[in-house]
Amino acid sequence: MDIVLNSRHCELSDSFRDHVEEKLARLEKHDHRVIRVEVEVEKERNPRQADRAVRVELTAFSKGPVVRAEACAEDKMAALDQAIDKMAAQMRRAADRKRVHRGRHTPTSVARALAAVEPSPNGVAGAAAAAQDQHQDAGPLTVVGDGPLVVREKVHPASPMTLDQAMYEMELVGHDFFLFVDKDSDRPSVVYRRRGYDYGVIALDLT
Repeated sequence: MDIVLNSRHCELSDSFRDHVEEKLARLEKHDHRVIRVEVEVEKERNPRQADRAVRVELTAFSKGPVVRAEACAEDKMAALDQAIDKMAAQMRRAADRKRVHRGRHTPTSVARALAAVEPSPNGVAGAAAAAQDQHQDAGPLTVVGDGPLVVREKVHPASPMTLDQAMYEMELVGHDFFLFVDKDSDRPSVVYRRRGYDYGVIALDLT
């Protein structure tokens, strides 16, 4: 497993690099397909953010989907340990979900999932608000015109996938929702976790 370390506004000592390699080696027991892990360490310059002075982001590349996790803490070691714990938990959840994904709690199609979801008063707007909440404390703050506050904007390459694959990748990135294009219907859709292994789906019908 290759390990790539990058830093912003801070320096990484040899002892920290050795600590990273030792800790990340433990992830292979959760996913032996991991080929490379990128570690980004960023130091917060704002003294008011002392309890979140260092942010560590991990991105694991394997023969399967990409896995990401991040954490903030007072120092590099604590942030790294928290991020690794999150990534390990995501890998375990994904493995558990894969073992039970044929059970009665997993929808097999967007149509079936939509039929099982109760109407939401917030609809798609609620899903969009949830997505924005995921990044309230990250990235530069920008106000676009008189519109809402944009905290972070990301564009990801994507290929159409099945609902089952979307749920699997949602577990790997550790989010409560996942935006994808449904392979069967070509609709932009969002799958989200409700409780336990129950999921809901919101799909857009383009007109």
